[in-house]
Amino acid sequence: MEERIWHKHKWPEGVPWDIQLPNVPLFELLEETVRGYGDLTYTIFQDSSRTFRQVNEMANQVANFLVSRGVKKGDRVAIFLPNLPHYPILFFGILKSGATCVTCNPMYTPGELNFQLKDSGAKGVFVMDHPQFYSTACKAVEGTEVEFVVYCNVKPFLPPLKGFLGGLLGKIPKAQTHQAGHISLEEALSGQSTTAPKVSIDAQNDLALILYTGGTTGVPKGACLTHSNFMANVLALEEWMRLEPANGGKPQKLEKGGKHCFMGVLPWYHSYGLTLTMLSAVKLAARLVCVPDPRAGNPPFTEVLRLIEHHKATLLHAVPTLYSVLVNHPLVKKFDLSSLVACASGAAPLPVELARQFEEKTGAVIFEGYGLSETSPVTHVNPTNRKDRKFGSIGLPIPGTDIKILDVETGTRELPLGEDGEIAVSGPQVMKGYWNRPEENELVFRVIEGKRFFLTGDIGHMDQEGFTVITDRKKDMIDVGGLKAYPREIEEVLYGHPKVANAAVVGVPDEKSGQAVKAFIQLKPGQTATAEEIIEYCRDKMAGYKRPKYVEFRETLPMTTVGKILRRQLRDEEWSKLKKKA
Repeated sequence: MEERIWHKHKWPEGVPWDIQLPNVPLFELLEETVRGYGDLTYTIFQDSSRTFRQVNEMANQVANFLVSRGVKKGDRVAIFLPNLPHYPILFFGILKSGATCVTCNPMYTPGELNFQLKDSGAKGVFVMDHPQFYSTACKAVEGTEVEFVVYCNVKPFLPPLKGFLGGLLGKIPKAQTHQAGHISLEEALSGQSTTAPKVSIDAQNDLALILYTGGTTGVPKGACLTHSNFMANVLALEEWMRLEPANGGKPQKLEKGGKHCFMGVLPWYHSYGLTLTMLSAVKLAARLVCVPDPRAGNPPFTEVLRLIEHHKATLLHAVPTLYSVLVNHPLVKKFDLSSLVACASGAAPLPVELARQFEEKTGAVIFEGYGLSETSPVTHVNPTNRKDRKFGSIGLPIPGTDIKILDVETGTRELPLGEDGEIAVSGPQVMKGYWNRPEENELVFRVIEGKRFFLTGDIGHMDQEGFTVITDRKKDMIDVGGLKAYPREIEEVLYGHPKVANAAVVGVPDEKSGQAVKAFIQLKPGQTATAEEIIEYCRDKMAGYKRPKYVEFRETLPMTTVGKILRRQLRDEEWSKLKKKA
């Protein structure tokens, strides 16, 4: 890679400009670690652990089961689970069968999950054996191409005594009944070989994952991510993460072989959690604490604090809202968080004061980064030291990544330093395209100087040292505690209400989640309604974080001359109210 402006100033010492990307499948990450550190602990859940070798052997059994059910190379298989120790087993098992994984948000309603299963053409589903999740999956598979459903219970992954007592007392969640033809994970793996089936993978072209995102329009679209996309991101991040030794000296790469412990609080159905915790832990042969519900505990989030102390976690990847919750937690002083050495923040801007407070409480260095579902996900990270990081920026492009700031109108003209435009990214982590959406691909890709650039939809500029600063959102996406809610999708539900004439949804400031969903409603003539009525109408039609938290009724909504509702005007009004209060 040729020298760019970001290489000239605060590029971290020792970090290469580019990476050497081997043409191997993503599951080679796990197999390589098994060869060197097979008997070290990988996943930890409720004080029960599994080694890399055990996870690999179970993944091989999953792969053999899938092959026995007729799954062929390129078929899609979905995972509908929270962060449980089953997850890496299923993920790698699906890849080892030659199939493509479809990760699904376990908070989805049946309708939302049904869309993903239909759109991807998923052949099978792995779901948590839980009253809510299993019921959702059973409803969602109706009318799809799904041929088999495997339910996964937590009991086999608990310590023996805890599993026995939990089962005896009925405290282990499970569905009351299972539909005919659906089988347990234990049944699926019974008798299956622990040797992987033979499969040929073209790492640069074969898909590892179809990850659904809102794309540029808010309509869910599957980002097609290859084995090489993820491998490139993992390798680049391994090079980037360099910490100064406690006794001084040059920054060093993170040590392999059980020296580190990741907190798995970010959901693995999203690439942020998948790449930066689940996959990176494999690369480092590190421990991974499975946290299916970060809100657990009394008060909420107490369990995260307890697990950090109990397992002496060293690495935490999260969103600003979680860092804020931990810093302001009423019991934070009761827990020893000093084991943390490095913490990454993404998905939303990190306030400088919050970063300072978190570092004071933990001693860890915290730094911001940036990425998208379409880029596996990381494109930028700040230097991982206090001297060179730059708060307010998303950092520098990671090794192998090229960045251009392009004019918003055409997306073809590169803009000078300091001038705002659309951020465009090129690199080995950029997706092949959207699943069965050729028209969308035409909108988001540009070939410039022989390189294929992805238009991120975010507006920003590059400063004189090569740091990128995001200044606005091109998309209307609402960031609810790191989860993405898309106005158009929510508005379509609101328009289904018999009393609603027009609806507009925007993000408004929220102390707890950063942003919350607010709906502006224009009722049909002669109709009356309450905010509670509108919110209740949405309850079973979308995930909780998408539901409007606030509803405001108006006689008319601002529109353009062609009848398009002006969301930006409504959003600006809300932010103006906040400024006046401040």
